[in-house]
Order: sequence, then C-alpha cells, then structure tokens
Amino acid sequence: MKKLLKIFSWGLVISFLGSLPLGTLNVAAMQIGIQESIKDAMYFSFGSLLVEMVYVRLSLVGIDWVRKQEKLMKAMEWVTLAIIVALAIGSFIAAAKGGGDTKNVLLKNNMHRFLLGMFMCAINPVQIPFWFGWSTVLFTKKILEPKPSQYNSYIIGIGIGTLLGNCVFIFGGKWLVQRIANSQQYLNWVIGGIFALTAIIQLIKMLLHKDGISKFNEDKTETKESSH
Repeated sequence: MKKLLKIFSWGLVISFLGSLPLGTLNVAAMQIGIQESIKDAMYFSFGSLLVEMVYVRLSLVGIDWVRKQEKLMKAMEWVTLAIIVALAIGSFIAAAKGGGDTKNVLLKNNMHRFLLGMFMCAINPVQIPFWFGWSTVLFTKKILEPKPSQYNSYIIGIGIGTLLGNCVFIFGGKWLVQRIANSQQYLNWVIGGIFALTAIIQLIKMLLHKDGISKFNEDKTETKESSH
C-alpha cells in the first residue's frame, strides 16, 4: 500500500507541475471558464485528462507500437499547431471586438466541452514523449515497476494532478476577471499572445527537429544502437 501511495504521489506531482507552464489545454480551459462557465471548463478538463491517462497507459504497455507511428504523430503535431494558431487568431478577434461577452470564434460551437477536451488532447502528441521520459526515469530509479496495480495508481495520480493544475488556471482566471474592470478584453489579448507565442515556438522546434516527437524518435534510435 505504501508503494502504491508513493507511485500515486509521483504521478500527481509530476502531472501537476507539468500542467502549470502555459500551454494549449490549460489556457483553453481558462478561457472556457471565463467566457462560458466553470462547469464547462471542468468538463473540458475531465475530457483532456481522460485522454492523457489513456496515452500514459499506452506509453507504459505499448511503447514499441507508439514509436512506430512517427508519421501519424507528425501529422498530429501540424494539426495541433493549426489549432493553436486558430485559437490565437480567435482570441485577438474577440479582444478587438471588445465587450466582455465576445467569445473566441473557435469556441463558438455546440460540441460538448468534455468531447472538445478529449479532441484537443487527443491530437496533441507532445505529452507522449513527456510521459515516456518521466516513466523511464521512474523505471530506472526502481520507483515504478511493470505491475498493473502500480500502473493504475500512477495513472490515477496523473489524472488528479492534471485536474489540479487546470483548476489553478480555471479558478485563477475567473478570480482575475471578477476583480479587474474590463479584464476579459485585456485577457483575450494576453491569451491570444500566449497562443501566438506557443505556435511560433512549436513551429521553430518542429522545423529544427527539436520538438518532443523528434527527441522521442532520437531516443528510439539511441536505444536501438546501444542494444547492438
């Protein structure tokens, strides 16, 4: 039981800290919380963390298969980049129109926010090499062992950690909007800037082959060479 609690804690802490840097999903969750409702933002978070947990499970038990899907993950990276650009443009348009109720055009759809969270997380392959890297470290340190009970404890911790990280953005964004006059319009400019900067950094990394997927494939090559 103590071992499972330790693994749970590692998953929670890594996931929580990994959710704090500005990113597509946590900023989108914040924007939904501000422009729609806390409930919709939580639905979005639950959808995204569910897919993240599935990805972690795949990275633990089917990593060889995942590594073979290089073209698929590259395509997903470009789709993710396009969505980030669309979110940036949508936020800038909402900010330019002014008015507290002006919504990001990309969020003007009837898709349930749980499904939207699942979709946006599913096409974001960056988390696969992130969790593969951390899981490898935990395996190396003998903290995590290939046992179903440990995997389950690890994944549950990851899910809760991601939820807590998103809650910082959701409730923090809502708190700011309620206390600063006309803050939602300003926040749209800031959010648009964050998405634009994220897109630029992601594009540069992809073109220079410094993105997570490229590093993931480099690790695969190194592992193969060291095994010979």
